[in-house]
Amino acid sequence: MSTRLIGISSLVFLAIYIIQESIIAQFRLPGGGFSILIIFALSWAIMSEREIAAVMGFSAGILMDLSQNTSGPFGQWTLIMLLATYAISYLGYGDDNFFGGALGVVFSIVLGNLLIEMLFLISAPLLGVSIGSFTQIFSTLFGTSVWTLFLTPIVLPIFAKLYKTVFQAGSLT
Repeated sequence: MSTRLIGISSLVFLAIYIIQESIIAQFRLPGGGFSILIIFALSWAIMSEREIAAVMGFSAGILMDLSQNTSGPFGQWTLIMLLATYAISYLGYGDDNFFGGALGVVFSIVLGNLLIEMLFLISAPLLGVSIGSFTQIFSTLFGTSVWTLFLTPIVLPIFAKLYKTVFQAGSLT
């Protein structure tokens, strides 16, 4: 991956992060809402090679650690996103694609989001972060999964076109 593509991709991630922090984080949706940055990072990872997905997962994790809405120590989201994007890219990239179509991609992003949230919940007590009651945890996990399931089919074509634009522009030089 060239330096130019890394720079363009980083600007795209930064723009998504700004949208997440300035607009999406202001909504108080039932069930915990959603993270457009997680959806974007997972969809970008499905379309990318493993190495690119790992770099972008690392970038998304650092941005999530910098968020004002994040509880927990710095680096927790970075590790979780790095592992999640690498894993989903490992399963989804290439001719022997695990997901087989748009419906599979949507459900893999929803499942990936659920697993990311569960990894955060598992690692949080190990790092000294309180996680709340079982009812709060269940309603948040269910709510974020429902919101992600609702939102992913809407934004996935936009993210795919953006990915194609970035990487086709980089291959022309």
